[in-house]
Amino acid sequence: MEPKYHRILLKLSGEALAGKDRFGLDERVISGVVDQLVRVHEMGVEIALVIGGGNFWRGRQGTGMDRATADHMGMLATVMNSLAMMDAIEKRGIPTRVQTALNMISVAEPYVLRKALHHFEKGRIVIMACGTGNPYCSTDTAAAQRACEINADVLLMAKNVDGIYDSDPHMNPHARKYEKLTFGEIINQGLKAMDTTAATMCMENNIPVLAFALNEKDSIVRAVCGEKMGTMIVNE
Repeated sequence: MEPKYHRILLKLSGEALAGKDRFGLDERVISGVVDQLVRVHEMGVEIALVIGGGNFWRGRQGTGMDRATADHMGMLATVMNSLAMMDAIEKRGIPTRVQTALNMISVAEPYVLRKALHHFEKGRIVIMACGTGNPYCSTDTAAAQRACEINADVLLMAKNVDGIYDSDPHMNPHARKYEKLTFGEIINQGLKAMDTTAATMCMENNIPVLAFALNEKDSIVRAVCGEKMGTMIVNE
């Protein structure tokens, strides 16, 4: 298989890493993701990761809590996931760096774009944690921003469903799956696949987005190689 993309940003949800338990980390899920990342890396593809923190904390849990405080707690959750992923990848022999948007130099590098690009040149995988470093911004927005900054060829969004539907497929057995959408349709129809800020950022910087199911066999490898799957979001 030959890669379609030279540089990717892969957005993983924290919930996906929790597996069936829906909390914490499932080592089998992480191992499966790392197996695919190793294969993609061996193809010569440059890889950046943004990982959510919903398997440990979601801002909406903090009922009555100050929103900024709850969001900062979510950023810390993304660091736990990022360090776990770094450890798993490096055990497979691939050098990896975690960069954080909040300063925590005891455990990770500060996010610096030029340094991230240098890591790509050295064949390292870069995991970008703490979202954008600002409250009121989702990890979707962080993934879109980082994809734009590193000039990624595509933003891959690995989800718990196999694409984008007109309604929740878990609740509606007749939900219709979209094979292709424009960013304008995502925004105008209020589809929940990615937030409006992230969609607008990708639209303005012409970064295509592929939403697909993480739990399908070899889904990351197949996405990188351009196989038709999931839902592709593009400009008009």
